[in-house]
Amino acid sequence: GVLIALTMRILICGGGNGAHCLSALAASRENLDVNVLTLFQDEAERWTKLLEDNDLKISVTYNDSTESEILSKPSIITKDPAKAVEGVDIVFLVVPAFAHAQYFTTITPYLQPNTLIVGLPGQAGFEFQCRSMLGKKARTCTIASLESLPWACRILEFGKHVQILGFKESLGMSFLTGSECNLLFPVVETVQEVLGEKPHIQVIENYIAVNLMAKSIIHPPLLYGKWGDWDGTPVPEKPLFYQGVDEIQAELLSKVSDEVLATAKGLAKLRNGCDMSEVIHIFDWYKIYYKDQVADKSSLMMAMRTNKAYDGLVHPMTPTEDGKFVPDFNYRYTSEDVPFGLVVMKGIAEIAGVETPTIDKIIAWAQTKLDKEYIVGSKLTGKDIASARAPQSYGFETLSDGISEKILQVYAAFTPPL
Repeated sequence: GVLIALTMRILICGGGNGAHCLSALAASRENLDVNVLTLFQDEAERWTKLLEDNDLKISVTYNDSTESEILSKPSIITKDPAKAVEGVDIVFLVVPAFAHAQYFTTITPYLQPNTLIVGLPGQAGFEFQCRSMLGKKARTCTIASLESLPWACRILEFGKHVQILGFKESLGMSFLTGSECNLLFPVVETVQEVLGEKPHIQVIENYIAVNLMAKSIIHPPLLYGKWGDWDGTPVPEKPLFYQGVDEIQAELLSKVSDEVLATAKGLAKLRNGCDMSEVIHIFDWYKIYYKDQVADKSSLMMAMRTNKAYDGLVHPMTPTEDGKFVPDFNYRYTSEDVPFGLVVMKGIAEIAGVETPTIDKIIAWAQTKLDKEYIVGSKLTGKDIASARAPQSYGFETLSDGISEKILQVYAAFTPPL
């Protein structure tokens, strides 16, 4: 492999499906030493105990339907950050976006210079938060963000057995190198080596493009389209989420995607040489990324309804006492994809001077469900903006339209160098 005879130590933060999966895969590579840090309750103790007499087993189904099993074991699983971070070359954050802050706070005091920090996935606003929370240490690190998880995976037995149901073909990744950071290894080749052959990592030169490519744009418009006018009456069964998409929902998602594209074009215009070509419409994304799984590519609505990967997935619902169901608006489709998704994209759009009426409408609706205030009218000036991850959450000003010189300065402020 690329890493030659060198043994590297990596830290995986998290204890969920993705963290189990990466721990098993990475620990099976002979030149990788794997530490795991999980801060959730007593997860670290339970997992350590389970692995005393067992290996972590991963059952893999490859895209050509062949199957294999991999057995491996991380070196340590702990909730002690000092132990976890010691001697580590790369930190992978494999936790939901709302948990990133907790892990940054915990590991920052122990981070050594020349560490690579990888959001897997980073989700929108990852770099802004990373720089803000690492403070001066950001300059001595490299920050990388992947656009989504590399595989569809699930834990079959906590701490012991995880299943990979399929690999994505390719995955976009961008990275920012701190002005005082000298990594002793190549970023892309090394992350590829840790993940394995699939998915193929594609470098996206502009990290703002990765923020605009985050797939957190999908859930909120579909929820708003379905429940925006809901009168509170429980429903008899859980409705299908993707396979139940109607024309109204598809139209809302398409408009959100149009606004994100307009933002990308707006930034490219303001800043010559700022390549936004990787930001594509959501319908085009489905046709590329799920080309073998989508049966009917005639429209966005049909592409979603006939996507095999979505079979049987339902709306997040809470049961009522009489056996009916009401929507769960605190599920990650809203609690994560709004503050760490749509609000970030809205923030970037404000800086680019692009109006986003559909995104504004969806944020305004979702914030009432979350009991938060991010947007007031069409501006991100709500009292809870600091708990989101837009540029404005970290003190980059909200700008009035048309001051393009000022916009350029702000945009320059959150691009390299760190």
